[in-house]
Amino acid sequence: MVHEPFTLVEHDLLKISEWEKEDKNLIAGFTTRLGGVGEKPYYALNVGLHVADDDRIVIKNRQIVATELGIPLEQWVVGEQIHGANITKVTSDDCGKGGRTLESAIKGIDGLYTKEQDILLVSLYADCVPLYFYSSKHHMIGLAHAGWKGTVSQIGPKMIESWTTNEGINASDILVTIGPAICQKEYEVDTNVIKAVDDVLPSIEERPYQPSRPGHYLLDLKKLNKQLLINAGVPKENIQISQYCTASNTELFFSHRKESGKTGRMMSFIGLKGY
Repeated sequence: MVHEPFTLVEHDLLKISEWEKEDKNLIAGFTTRLGGVGEKPYYALNVGLHVADDDRIVIKNRQIVATELGIPLEQWVVGEQIHGANITKVTSDDCGKGGRTLESAIKGIDGLYTKEQDILLVSLYADCVPLYFYSSKHHMIGLAHAGWKGTVSQIGPKMIESWTTNEGINASDILVTIGPAICQKEYEVDTNVIKAVDDVLPSIEERPYQPSRPGHYLLDLKKLNKQLLINAGVPKENIQISQYCTASNTELFFSHRKESGKTGRMMSFIGLKGY
């Protein structure tokens, strides 16, 4: 039986239960599309400010989540998310960036990490892969937004490198959860994407994709991210993968691929409440 790291709580939030049980001050999870105030095509809990929804509705939805989590928007930190692999360390000086406006998000950033308390790291999704990083020994947390471009640019390994090089944390002390995202059977890509995948996995025999039709392949982005993280030194037993597929379950999730690009966004979140 495959282990699912996320548990649905409070009717609209998924939580990484094992991590939260290990550290009562840790909060980590993923929103669904349930429980908000939005209207089609963004119904209901759209928390993305960049999808042409009414900003006032989006902020109402973010406030709903903030109340459920007990962390106000003034303590949220959001990156701009340009499908790149740039990472930044967050401090209390960054609190509020991207919380209420798109313009205030940290520019050019798809990865965030911190060890400071009372900061909620936030990233937005509608099929891309959310990566969660946690070291209980060092009280360090992080998030990375990994679409196919960010994945082949190795945003996951770059987060590991940031922690090992800049923070003195061994890769063996880092836990990673790969969150809800589009699954292999729903994610068809062309040869240009596959070439980029092969370039970052030159020696592995088991490819994270299979042919679907001439010039096209079904790509398992979650599996690709796991292999890249293992290559970066994270023990495979430290990595857990959600079985939730955003494109196969549009009752629970927004899906850019399944909903023809006009849809809302969920958010990944991780934070350490004050001890």
